[in-house]
Amino acid sequence: MGLKTTFSDEQLKQLSEIFKILSEISRLKILRCLMDGEKCVTEIINATGLMQANVSKQIKLMQNAGILECRPSGLQRFYRIVNPSIIEICNLICKNRN
Repeated sequence: MGLKTTFSDEQLKQLSEIFKILSEISRLKILRCLMDGEKCVTEIINATGLMQANVSKQIKLMQNAGILECRPSGLQRFYRIVNPSIIEICNLICKNRN
């Protein structure tokens, strides 16, 4: 795999936004929860131990960043990761830290 050494200003802006999203532990907990498939808010709350208001806020930020997507089903909404590179980034960082 070749490493890119030059990034445009627009690419740097995009990277900055992604790393801002990844810099919050509650968002990382939500991502960890969703790594094995889509879940509703109740499942995310139970898996992460976060409060409903915080989960809703963090999900909205990740949706706006293009990381998560929502699928309505009756009265529930199911969320899933739509940007698999986020999981790859997390894996690479954790792998290189061990």
